Amino acid sequence: MTATVQHMTAEELLRLPDDGFRYELIRGELRKRTLAGAEQGRLTTMLMVSLYQHVQVDKLGVAYAGGTGFLLSSDPDTVRAPDGAFVRRERLEEVGAVKGYWPGAPDLAVEVISPGDNYSEVESKVADWLEAGSRMVVVVDPRRREVKVHRSVSEIRVLGEGEVLEEGEVVPGWKLPIDELFV
Repeated sequence: MTATVQHMTAEELLRLPDDGFRYELIRGELRKRTLAGAEQGRLTTMLMVSLYQHVQVDKLGVAYAGGTGFLLSSDPDTVRAPDGAFVRRERLEEVGAVKGYWPGAPDLAVEVISPGDNYSEVESKVADWLEAGSRMVVVVDPRRREVKVHRSVSEIRVLGEGEVLEEGEVVPGWKLPIDELFV
């Protein structure tokens, strides 16, 4: 006797009642995410405030808060939610108003590792973002006090204290000293 897995759709995920948890849909399977810890929340806020202020001033696009769902694939559906994200103005204009999940990957996805995360799960999520079309994934690792910038699964830049996150191709002109994150 074989067990059958009942797949959920992105539309069904969108209609789930709020029970205080975050969920993602991975190839049709519902996955519960742990809530952010204090350090993860602080780091995410610092990074996203810097990004938000920059993209607002130069009208480059929209910065999205953690928990915003992005529909990465359909049938079976995959909906991922980064800790923060950015979508370029050109793509926003092309897609228009969106009700529900953003169709596709953000140009930039931000992941901040929390105490309950394991590195292989984070790497899997990074691979999903890149495969779905994200141009850059920034992973902040408070345990190691470093930031990894992924352009592909093999092109990874590791930044530490004394260095500056500046990725002009994806978010022109945005710079964030790593020292400002790890205070």
